[in-house]
Amino acid sequence: MPNSGQQTESSVVVQRHNIMMSIMLNRPRVLNSLNTEMIRLVQMALDEAEGDDHIGFVVLRGAGEKSFCAGGDLKMLARAAQSSQLEEAFQFFDEEYALDLRIYRFPKPVIVLADGITMGGGLGISAGADAIVATERTRMAMPESRIGIFPDVGATGWLFAKCPEGYPEFLALSGYESVGAECVRLGLATHLCPSDRLPDLLRGLEEYSESCPPERGSAARHILSHVSAFFSTEGFRDPEMDQWVRTCFHAQDSMAQITANLSACSSQREFCTAFLRQLGERSPTSLVLTLHLLRHNQGRSMAQVFAVDARAARFMVSHHDFMEGVRARILEKDDNPRWQPPRIADVDLSPELPRIFGTGL
Repeated sequence: MPNSGQQTESSVVVQRHNIMMSIMLNRPRVLNSLNTEMIRLVQMALDEAEGDDHIGFVVLRGAGEKSFCAGGDLKMLARAAQSSQLEEAFQFFDEEYALDLRIYRFPKPVIVLADGITMGGGLGISAGADAIVATERTRMAMPESRIGIFPDVGATGWLFAKCPEGYPEFLALSGYESVGAECVRLGLATHLCPSDRLPDLLRGLEEYSESCPPERGSAARHILSHVSAFFSTEGFRDPEMDQWVRTCFHAQDSMAQITANLSACSSQREFCTAFLRQLGERSPTSLVLTLHLLRHNQGRSMAQVFAVDARAARFMVSHHDFMEGVRARILEKDDNPRWQPPRIADVDLSPELPRIFGTGL
C-alpha cells in the first residue's frame, strides 16, 4: 500500500494524522522483515504515542504492496549464527518479544493493516492488536520449523485464543499458509478489506478525529465502527477441513500420534500425504519442541509464554538444526538440510524441557 506521506530512508516511518499515529515498516526490498534497529524505532514511536494525550490510536502497516512484515531478518540471524555471535541473535529475540508483549499491554488501540505477506514475527507484532485487517493478498503462516527454529513470538500461546480446535497444532507444526478470507476464518485476522479499498480505509482512519472512550477495547470498537463500510462481509467456510484438522491434531500429545492419525486417515488423503511430506522437510527437533510448547503454553499468560519462548529460542539458536537450516535454506539454498537427529522418533528433549519451561532453573 503506498505511503500517504513523504518517503524517507528510515526503516520505520512515523506520521501523525489527527489523533492517529501511523507506524510504517519501511524495508520493502526485504519484505519489511524486522531487525533490531526497527524494533527499537517502533518502541520509540510507541513511547511517543503512549505519552501524548493527543494520540488516540496507532496503526501499524508496511511499505509496498507485497508485505506487511515477513518476520525476523533471517539473514541477520544467519550472519550472527555463522560468526558464532549468538548474543546478537539472543538480543534480537529478547527485544522482539518485548515489543510483542508491549502491543498486548498498550493502553491505546492498535490496528494492523496486514496487507501481503504477514508471517512469523509479522504475526507476532500483529497478535496483540485490537484489529488485524487482511486483504485478498494477505498470506499468513508460521513457517519457522523449516529452518530449525520453532513458532515463537508467543504463537504457542495466542493460537489457542484465536483459532478453532486443532488449528493451533496444525498451523504451528505445518507452517500452513492461509490466504485472504481464510486468515479471518482461522482467527489470524479480524477483518477483511479488498486491497483496492485499503487506501480509502487508511484515509478514513487518518480523518478520524472524535474523542475516544478511555478503555482500550471500547475505543477500538468506536474507531472501527467509523470505517466499517470498508470491510468485506465475505464468508469463508470449510467444514470438511475443520473436521479433519480437529480429528488429526486437537489435543494430541505426541508427534507419533499425529503422524499415526494422518497415516490412518481415510478422508482428505491428498492433504494427509502433503502434510506428512511437509513434516519430513522440517527439523524433527523443532517439531517435537513445538508440540511440547503448545501443550505447556495453552492457557498461560502472554508474559509467561514469552518468557518460555526466550529460553526456547536460546536452545534452538544454539542447536545444530538452526545452523543447518540457515545453511540449507538461506545461505547455500541447496534445500537439503541434514537434521540431527534425522528422525522424530530419535528426538529426546526431556533433559532440556525443565530449563525451557522454567521449572528446572
